[in-house]
Amino acid sequence: MSGHGNSLRAILLALGANFAIFVAKLIAAVVTGSGAMLAEAVHSLADCGNQGLLLLGIRQSKRPPSDEYPLGWGRALYFWSFVVAVLLFAVGGLFSIYEGTHKLAQPEPLRWPWVALGVLLFGIVMESISMHGCLREVNQARGEQSLWRWFRETRSSELLVIFGEDLAALLGLCLAALAIGATMLTGNLLFDALGTIAIGVLLVAVAIALSIEVKALLIGQGVEPRRRAELLTFLHGRAEIAEVLNLITLQMGPDVMVAIKARMTPTPDNLSLIEAINTVEQDMKAQFADVRWSFFEPDVSD
Repeated sequence: MSGHGNSLRAILLALGANFAIFVAKLIAAVVTGSGAMLAEAVHSLADCGNQGLLLLGIRQSKRPPSDEYPLGWGRALYFWSFVVAVLLFAVGGLFSIYEGTHKLAQPEPLRWPWVALGVLLFGIVMESISMHGCLREVNQARGEQSLWRWFRETRSSELLVIFGEDLAALLGLCLAALAIGATMLTGNLLFDALGTIAIGVLLVAVAIALSIEVKALLIGQGVEPRRRAELLTFLHGRAEIAEVLNLITLQMGPDVMVAIKARMTPTPDNLSLIEAINTVEQDMKAQFADVRWSFFEPDVSD
């Protein structure tokens, strides 16, 4: 069966790393006056808030079903993941672009640039640790899939967002280091401003990519193609089922709803037919732990 990464562990690791980096960046931005460093500090603070929203989404997704929400709250994860993508676009990306254009119009000299580089190095180390932890969970979830295919097909929105944030943060840190390094070597403050704008463009691009993927989940996607193939293989292998006529799946956060229409193997009476259906559903839920709801429509016509 398909693997599942521990998104909660990845979120907590990213939260701890981003808070430590935010404090270090903010101190460095005040000391050095670097626009690129200030943009990175805001980015890290936004990431801390984003991870808090993802934790809220995970908590809400565990609420039990009710008459008003018969399929539970699993898709709350997708809502908060989409909010995070929007915040990454607005707070992180657009603010960085604004700060960079402001620095172009009113350049300010860097103060203590070596402090900024030291903080960036610290940030790169911390963000690399967070990225390593995230990739460990991603690799567990994607199995033999390529990273790009996993990004396009995963239904774990919170792990997807953490991966995108960590990637943007790590690349942003590198851009900030290059911008400050170039400014130190040449004395041209243009590099600092351009580095800030480049960080903003990077964040906007990542935010748009995340929004596209999470939007599909909000609309209502089925399970991953490989997961659907596993379900079909299971159903085709059941002696109780003569032919699978239709299989509908719906991803509900960490849970899955499955609706099956199948031509059943002939049984002596209706009671035996009901027992056969119940057996298939019980075995399916035992093999596929994420299948929480199943609806079975038998077709016994000749």
